[in-house]
Amino acid sequence: MTTMPSPHPTTPPDATDHPVRGTRTGRTRRVLTAVLVTLVALLTLSGCARVQAGLAVQPDDTVDGDVVIATPGGAPDGKGPAITVPPELADDVDVAPYSQDGYVGSKITFTGLTFEQVSKLNLLGGVAGGRADLELRRVGGRIAVQGRADLTTVPVDGADVQLRINFPGEVVETNGEPDGGQVNWTFAPGEVGQINASVAATDPNAPSTVGWTLFLGALVVAAAGVAVVLAKRNRNPPVRT
Repeated sequence: MTTMPSPHPTTPPDATDHPVRGTRTGRTRRVLTAVLVTLVALLTLSGCARVQAGLAVQPDDTVDGDVVIATPGGAPDGKGPAITVPPELADDVDVAPYSQDGYVGSKITFTGLTFEQVSKLNLLGGVAGGRADLELRRVGGRIAVQGRADLTTVPVDGADVQLRINFPGEVVETNGEPDGGQVNWTFAPGEVGQINASVAATDPNAPSTVGWTLFLGALVVAAAGVAVVLAKRNRNPPVRT
C-alpha cells in the first residue's frame, strides 16, 4: 500500500496565528478523545484503510482540524465507512466525500471546537470506539497529551494510520516526531501505538500580567506624586498670622 502524506487541517499554514475565540473555563481537567484513534475500530471492519488526522490546537484551547477516513474503492459498499455526526455538532462539523488515489470515503472538517466538543466525535467510531483514546489536558502553562491506538487486530499490511497535531507553543517532550510546534505519529498495524507529548503553551485563562503591570505602575506614579506634595509642604510651611 502506498502511504500518502497526511491531510493538512483546513486552517491557515501557521495554525498558531488564529485569533483567540473567547475565554474558556478555568484550569479544570478537560478530555479530548481524538477523532483519529476513535475511528480506528473501522479498520477491523474494512481491512485495508486510510485514517489520517490533522489537528491544530489554538492559543485559546480550541481545536481546528480535518480527518480522512477511507477504504480502497470505498469498501464495503463503494462509499467507504459511514460517518455520523452527533446532532449537537451538526452545525460545527462538516462531512464531505473523499476520493483520492483509489481510496473512497469521507473527510471531516471542523473549526473552533472545544476539547469537550471534539471528545463527542468519538461517536463516529461506533460502539468499538473505546479501542483507542487521546487525552489532552491543560496543566498551568503546559498542554499534556497522552493516549494510545490499539491496532493489534488490524492486518500488518492493512492500514495507513497517521496523526498530526500542531500546538501553539514549544514541544518540550514527545514520543512522536517533533517538527517545531508540530508532532507527527504514524501507527503500525498489529501493534499498540502510544501517544505522549508535553507542550509549553500560555494558559489563556491565566491573569494578564499587562494589567497588573499597569496597575502597579499607576500606584508608583501616585505615590511619587504624594511624596512630592508632602516635600513641598515641609519646605514651605504655611505662614501663620
